[in-house]
This record gives sequence, structure tokens and C-alpha cells, in this order.
Amino acid sequence: MADYKAPLRDMQFVLHEVFEVGKLWAELPGLAETVDVDTANAILEEAGKVTAGVIAPLNRSGDEEGCSWSAEGVKTPAGFPEAYRTYAEGGWVGVGGAPEFGGMGMPKVIGAQVEEMVNAANLSFGLYPMLTAGACLSLLNHASEELKGKYLPNMYAGTWAGSMCLTEPHAGTDLGIIRTKAEPQADGSYKVSGTKIFITGGEHDLAENIIHLVLAKLPDAPAGSKGISLFLVPKVLVNEDGSLGERNAVSCGSIEHKMGIKASATCVMNFDGATGWIVDAPNKGLAAMFTMMNYERLGVGIQGLATGERSYQSAVEYARERIQSRAPTGPVAKDKAADPIIVHPDVRRMLLTMKALNEGGRAFSSYVAMQLDTAKYSEEPTVRKRAEDLVALLTPVAKAFLTDMGLETTVHGQQVFGGHGFIREWGQEQLVRDCRITQIYEGTNGIQALDLMGRKIVGSGGAFARHFTDEIKAFSASAGAELAEFTGPLNAAVQNLEELTAWVLDRAKANPNEIGAASVEYLQVFGYTAYAYMWALMARAALGKEGQDEFYASKLGTARFYFARLLPRIHSLSASVKAGSESLYLLDAAQF
Repeated sequence: MADYKAPLRDMQFVLHEVFEVGKLWAELPGLAETVDVDTANAILEEAGKVTAGVIAPLNRSGDEEGCSWSAEGVKTPAGFPEAYRTYAEGGWVGVGGAPEFGGMGMPKVIGAQVEEMVNAANLSFGLYPMLTAGACLSLLNHASEELKGKYLPNMYAGTWAGSMCLTEPHAGTDLGIIRTKAEPQADGSYKVSGTKIFITGGEHDLAENIIHLVLAKLPDAPAGSKGISLFLVPKVLVNEDGSLGERNAVSCGSIEHKMGIKASATCVMNFDGATGWIVDAPNKGLAAMFTMMNYERLGVGIQGLATGERSYQSAVEYARERIQSRAPTGPVAKDKAADPIIVHPDVRRMLLTMKALNEGGRAFSSYVAMQLDTAKYSEEPTVRKRAEDLVALLTPVAKAFLTDMGLETTVHGQQVFGGHGFIREWGQEQLVRDCRITQIYEGTNGIQALDLMGRKIVGSGGAFARHFTDEIKAFSASAGAELAEFTGPLNAAVQNLEELTAWVLDRAKANPNEIGAASVEYLQVFGYTAYAYMWALMARAALGKEGQDEFYASKLGTARFYFARLLPRIHSLSASVKAGSESLYLLDAAQF
């Protein structure tokens, strides 16, 4: 397995040459005095050092050892506590946190690059600070000033960790049927009781306290999702002076034995009359939780990108060194018994697919992060509303498409290794196992597709999608003739997407099954079209520089591969959408 190296050159290209984020920051009052290009580059370079030097070396050993459970708690693999301490002391847990509570205050587009680095280095490790950051985001936006002041500084500092406790044994996506209860107490606190499952970082030895955000229902709560409230429940109670007090009535019943991310503790958490405090108002729990959902779902998409990047780095190194057979056109390495496998067409197909999907995904995740930053910091109502609409539209695409492509990419990387890809010591099979969860948690990709098709496309009458397609058409219209090889197929893809959207909107009027039947393939068409836009933007930034620097030549070659070999996938996917829902209902349940 190749040593991980943060792709800093490509990140800087996307941020500064493709999107020119410095201009965006200068226009946003909350960021203008916080970050500039030099600050951003310094942060990325330091993050690259800590992720490659401290966290990446623990990836395989953490997978081999895994987490262990006992009645006293959960133990993470050797080296994890020390690495977490180094990571926390560098301020990385609070990279996007509010400065007034000790965070760095960096925009999401910078946080997204840091997330990619830590997850590429070690996905299991990266989940711990990710859950803490998500909990912090909900508290920052919905908790009382008292709760924020009491908990956020230590959480941003990494001294205390966070978890999000949503799922129950009988209630996954359908949170409206949760059974966890919260009983109000005379002192304003609540007694929370219930069992939660699949809780990432619910218990571990990395921090001295864990702050659980728990969805529960009050005794008089209305039925369904409208009756959900959110509660802050610390593992260890905090005294008035900020010191730690007695252990709360919270315990970890067990940890899951998983296919991958074995160094990440996935816990069954029991709350037995645990003391907690309400976050926001009664019955407003889902709103508080969804504040962080767009950030977290983008974060999971970035996990798919990250595992694909790690797989590519190893695969391309292996392909350059492994000799096997001769090139179809004759010997290339004439001084060796065979040629390196990178000469073979199929190996090149796999490597270029990986490269195109990774670099397209990095640009797309950065683009979505920029919309989050605009929605958060812009003081112009129309600008902010457009960004919010784009975030709503693109979040399910980012989560699902990035992780679908992440799995495809890690599998290609494994395939490049041949038999060695199936062997543990080479590292590729771990990446496949680790990546697989990203398509499942934080809302399965099928649920993301249904959200895109049902809520964001049909629910808005196609208005959200028009924000995106109109932007692409405006880009193409302003592009010069030198970009025609990219804008031509891009325009055709946008036209196809618009026609597909209109088709589903029309069919859904008479048959609601069409929404679910079309959703997965529609999201895929959307994703490939969005990546085409990203590749056209990157080609514009690289064109004319290819003779000066191999980086730009590589970028243009990969862009041409994407348009030639990957974008055409939209045609078969579109045909599947237009096949309709009828064939899905030809069998009775007993006939399956």
C-alpha cells in the first residue's frame, strides 16, 4: 500500500484556479477578515502533514485490531488516543467551529478539504471528529447560550467528543416512530430513557467526556415526526464550574461487528433515566438535527471521495511498478522481462476512471461546500436563497453519487492489483470494505435519490434544478470556441437532464410510483451531468497551460477521457428512467 500523500496541488487548483474562492470570501462579511488564499494554503499544508504523518500509518493496524468492548467502556486500537490528542491539539476538530467558542472559523470549502485528507488517511479515525463537529453545529445553531458556553469550547478543543443518537432497533429512516422518552424535571432538566443503535463514537477512550445529542419524545408529544425533541445528554455530568462530576446514567451495551470501519466504535447506547437538557424548543428536534444534515451528508460523500483517492494513489503506484506481459504495440520496457501493467488498455481504463471520478468529485464537493458558505454568510437575501436552494438540491446528489463513485473507484483500485488486491496486506480490500458503509449511513443512497426526486425535483416543480441548469447554460454561453469540445457534450447532457426532469414531473402527476421508480437512475444522470460541468470548468482553468506544466496536460487529458468514456453513461440510465415503473410491479410479493 502506497503511503498516503494529501493531493494539495489538486485541492489548490480547484479552490484558487477553478473557483477562485478568494473572491467569494472577500464578498462574504463573515469570512472577509477570517481567511485568505495564504491562510487557506497554510491550513491545507499543515492538515496534509498531520493526516499523512500521524493518522494514515494507523489505518491498517486499526483495521486489524479494531475496537474492543468491556463493561468499563470501549477501547480504540493502539495509537488512536495519542493520534487523536495530536489532531485535537492542532485545532482540527474545530476547524469550522465558531471562533467565539474556540473554533478556527474556517469556511466549509476549507473544512471539506481537511475532511477529505483525514478520511483518506484513515476513515475510521475521521469519524470521531466528524461526529463531534456535527454535534457542535446543531448546538451552535439551536442550543441556549448557557449550553453553548458550557459545552462548545471543550468540544471544539477535542477534549470532549460528541455523538448523534438517532436510530433505534425498530426505527431507522422513519424517526417518527422512535420510542425514547424524556421526562421533564422540576429543575428544568429531563430524564431520558431508551436504546439507540448504530451510534458512531457513542463510547470510546479518545476524550474525557462524550456529549450525546439524543432524539426523544416528551410525554405529551404529538404523534410522528412532529413530536420529536432533541436533548443534550453528557456521558459525564458537568459541574457549575465546568469541571467533570459524576457519571450519567448512560452506558454502551455493545459494539457492532462490522464489514469495515472496524476502528470506529459503532455502539448500542442505553439511556436509563439519564440527565439531559433540551436543545431548542419542544418538538423541534428534527429541525435542529437537519441543521447539520446538509453538512454531514456532504461529509459522508467526501468519505467516498477520500477512499477513492487513497485507492487511486496505491493503484497507480502499483501499475507503474508491476511488470506483466507486453504492451499491445510491442515492448516498452525492453530491458525488463515484461512491461509495467500501466501500458495495458484495460488498466489505463480503470486508472483513468478512478482519476476522473476522484478529481470530478473533489470539484463537485467543493462547489457544494461553497454554496453552504454562501447560504451561511451572505447578507444578500436573493443570493442566500439561491444558495439554500442549491444546497437542498445538491446535498442528496453529493452524498449518494460521491459514495457510489467511491465504491466503484475502490473496486477498480482493487482490480488493478489483481490477486494482490484480494489480500489484506496490500490494503485495497480494506478500502472497499470501509467505503461500503458510506452508501448506507446518514440515509441510504436510495433514500437520498428519493429525496432528490420527490422533495427537491417534484416538490419544487423543477425550480431547484433550474438554478443549476441555468448556471451551466450561462457558463457554456460565455465560453469561447476553444472550449467547444467540452461545452458541446455538456450542453447535450443538460438538455437530456431537463427533458428527463420534465418527463418525470409529467408522469408523477398520474402515478406516484414513478417518483421512486425513477429516483436512483435520475440521481445518477444528475451526478454525471454535474461532474461534466465540473470538468468543463477545470478544462477552462487548464487550457493554454498544458505546454508549461504536466499538471495541466494531465488535467485536460482526464477531462477528455471523462467526456469520451464516462459521460455517455447517462444515455442508458435515462432509458431506464423512461422505462417507467410498470415492470417493478409485475410480481406479487410471493413471487419474489
